Amino acid sequence: MPDVVTMDKIVSLARRRGFVFPSSEIYGGLGSVYDYGHYGVLLKENVKARWLEAMVRERDDIVALDSSVLLHPRVWEASGHVTGFTDPLVDCRHCKRRYRADQLAEAECGARPSKHPGETELCDLTEPRQFNLMFSTRIGPLEETGVDAYLRPETAQGIFVNFKNVAQIARRKPPFGIAQIGKAFRNEITPGNFIFRTLEFEQMEMEFFVPPAEAEEWFRYWVEERRSWYLRLGIRESHLRVRAHDPDELSHYSSATSDIEYLFPIGWSELEGIANRGAYDLGAHTEASGTKLEWVDSDSGDRYTPHVVEPAAGVNRSLLAFLVDAYDEEEVAGRERTVLRLHPQIAPVKVAVLPLIPRNEEIASRARVLYEELRRAVVAEYDDSGQIGRRYRRQDEIGTPYALTIDEQTLEDDTVTIRDRDSLAQERIPISGARAFVVDKLAEKWRTPKPD
Repeated sequence: MPDVVTMDKIVSLARRRGFVFPSSEIYGGLGSVYDYGHYGVLLKENVKARWLEAMVRERDDIVALDSSVLLHPRVWEASGHVTGFTDPLVDCRHCKRRYRADQLAEAECGARPSKHPGETELCDLTEPRQFNLMFSTRIGPLEETGVDAYLRPETAQGIFVNFKNVAQIARRKPPFGIAQIGKAFRNEITPGNFIFRTLEFEQMEMEFFVPPAEAEEWFRYWVEERRSWYLRLGIRESHLRVRAHDPDELSHYSSATSDIEYLFPIGWSELEGIANRGAYDLGAHTEASGTKLEWVDSDSGDRYTPHVVEPAAGVNRSLLAFLVDAYDEEEVAGRERTVLRLHPQIAPVKVAVLPLIPRNEEIASRARVLYEELRRAVVAEYDDSGQIGRRYRRQDEIGTPYALTIDEQTLEDDTVTIRDRDSLAQERIPISGARAFVVDKLAEKWRTPKPD
């Protein structure tokens, strides 16, 4: 059965429920820049927390770092970004649209969307030109004495220039990794498809430093490890694949790169890249800075420049994949229900507390007490607005796994109804054990009920 999800439905749900909306909307918005509302923030934080958990908290061989958005301009010269971080552009003189020269076969003609640029007699394309993707800025209060700088287009270089600091302080030796989550900025030529490609985004990158002879083995390890991470968080295996780059796709520093791709409504697209970067980065910064970024074995005295395996994922793009994969529609009692079947570990709200009759002070009071108890253990929400059916639907659309309803029977026997988002099953449980019941449920293994 084909998925019912489309990008338009995801955009509509994200806007309606306050996950994501256009930035500066009251001024007409700013292309490919978005703001995240309450549930979007919670979902993003959960995605990042699960990544840090898998990369740092559950391992002994990776440490965390938070490097600056602004780095010395020479960092980007040494890394090759100033001269090499470019895309080939062509402009159409007729429709005034701009395209990547290497993606014309996938682009839509501005005059005739059923055609590709250059396929109609109206198209008048310029010769390709190189376009640098970095945002430039100026450091210093006076224009004439300021220093040209850049907003970082990736978080990786902040890790490489800190290799010596971390290696000396962290008491780790290769193989070991440095993990970082942070904002990056790219002046994308062809942004679009909602939050799939934006000018400002967050990256989850880890640089794993290994002895040169072990690089290929660790590269294979991290491809499978990162693929498994998405599966553990509920992504359907049928919608996930690994695609190895052809030789002509590889970056100049990479001996091997594989993309983990997800089947978005726009087709198979990159979710995360894992690259065997060799010793290029540490070597380039050693040469440019004069500081040796190498590993010295204190026992044998051997020196070498570690090779690097890099898994690099986008927070925004991962969030979009989780939303797409979780989106579902079904008919219940003659009415259509939209539900986000998010893994409970990344769902923005874990449990909702719903007083059946909000105007009944005793019911509302018991509901508030339960809510206050639950929120000390998990992210909970108190919802007393509208009919109970509408409140259930609202919680379904934000992906809340469980809902607790306090009603007149609660006043008689101290039990509450717990409703499961996915199965819609309901059961009565003692209100005194509701917190432990929810916590235990959230800890259980979970698999999406959507067909693979």
